[in-house]
Amino acid sequence: MSETFFSPCPRGLESFLVEELKAYGASAIDSVPGGVQYEGDWQLAWRTNLESRIATRVLWKVGRTRYRSEDEIYKLAYATTWAKWFTPDETIRIYVTAIKSPLKSLNFTTLKIKDGLCDHFRTVAGKRPSVDTESPDLRIHAFITEDTCTLYLDTSGEPLYKRGFKPAKVDAPLKENLAAGILKLSGWQPGQPFLDPMCGSGTFLVEAAQMSLGIAPGLGRRFAFEKFRHFDQAAYRRVRGAVEAKRKPAAELPIFGADIDPHQIAATEENLAAAGFDNRQVELVVNDVLDLEPPLNDGIIASNPPYGVRLSTGEELAEWYPRLGDAMKRHWAGWNIYLLTADTELPKRIGLRASKKTPLMNGDLDCRLYEFKMLAGSARDTFR
Repeated sequence: MSETFFSPCPRGLESFLVEELKAYGASAIDSVPGGVQYEGDWQLAWRTNLESRIATRVLWKVGRTRYRSEDEIYKLAYATTWAKWFTPDETIRIYVTAIKSPLKSLNFTTLKIKDGLCDHFRTVAGKRPSVDTESPDLRIHAFITEDTCTLYLDTSGEPLYKRGFKPAKVDAPLKENLAAGILKLSGWQPGQPFLDPMCGSGTFLVEAAQMSLGIAPGLGRRFAFEKFRHFDQAAYRRVRGAVEAKRKPAAELPIFGADIDPHQIAATEENLAAAGFDNRQVELVVNDVLDLEPPLNDGIIASNPPYGVRLSTGEELAEWYPRLGDAMKRHWAGWNIYLLTADTELPKRIGLRASKKTPLMNGDLDCRLYEFKMLAGSARDTFR
């Protein structure tokens, strides 16, 4: 039986999510800014949760109505057959997103949806689920337009960019699905040399290593759909086993990371180890990006440099940017460089003309991914 799903993703990466969903066998695919709607069976939903590097969630459409007031939205929440899918012993949280809605209060609308759901359970089961705003068992999402309300049950639980293994936290984090999308935007392919010279906690490096060895990003975590009453555990084990079978044997990879801060390198090592990688897959050095030299003749660089919002002062960056541009010209001939930044003046500040710029969102930050293609030159060997 075909179901309807919606997967949000970072804006600017919708086309890559469409490619993934086509590969999983989705049908009726409809891309919108910030996500993709599609149809398929539950095996498709499981595969998307397990394998998608771009999706943020997999939301299952469970109800829709036209409305003129909160009362119609309450009626939709009451009529939706929640008790078929989970019990009142599970905790819940309601999320509401609205575009051009005439409703005056989203908080009041959220309350009406919660009331409708809880009243449904009181009628059917004699008790209601509790609300947990911190770590709910199940999440219900409502999307409200000018005259329609659509209800979704979240099959993912924690957002899919939380891969389930990353213990070390650092400042200015980059979400994993955005990092994966940037790797795809760069044209990088497994087997091609890759370097992040300001690697922080190693997000780009882990994504590149997993992609190189065919390791699905969701294999290290659990999902909300495992709590659904109609969950077919035996069928899911078969799907998960097929996904696990795609994993390639451990091998040396041309993936490199560097950072000026030894604490950041320690965090990267911790995260790589938690993901099952060591220095055979990713080679790390403590070094300033301004002094770093290439490990190989050519390859792809992708990085999320400091840009004054979270890490450095404006004066520090004004002095540092031109030095970064000089280092790129001096050391990185033969490499294509991709820098994600919220600073739209970055090309001018570093003194290089970007061959391409792609608008992307890093959380709430409006960013650009700039491409710099450096002319070919000779390699230097500082990593080995």
